[in-house]
Amino acid sequence: MDKQFQKEHELELGKGEASAIALAVEIKDCTVILDDLKARNIAEKLKLDITGRIGLIIKAKNKNIIPSIKPYLQKLKNTDFRLSSILEELALRESGEI
Repeated sequence: MDKQFQKEHELELGKGEASAIALAVEIKDCTVILDDLKARNIAEKLKLDITGRIGLIIKAKNKNIIPSIKPYLQKLKNTDFRLSSILEELALRESGEI
C-alpha cells in the first residue's frame, strides 16, 4: 500500500478512507467503498471505481441476495448515516421498489 499517499491524505480524510483509497490505487482493478464526500472526490480525481453503502445494498437486491432494500435503508436511517429523501427515492427507483 502507498504509505506516503495514505499519510498525506490522513490529515484531510480519516485513516480508513485514506487507507482504502491508497489500496485501491495500488490494486487498480477494484471498486473502493466510500461514503465520505471528500474521500469520494479524491477517488474520482484518481479515476477510481467508487460505490457506497447504498450502492452495495442496491447491488445485493439486484443480484437477489436480499429481497428488498427498504429494511436496510431504514437501519441506516436509524444510525448516524445521513440519507436524504432524494437519495432514498433514487435508491428505491434503481432497485425497482417504486
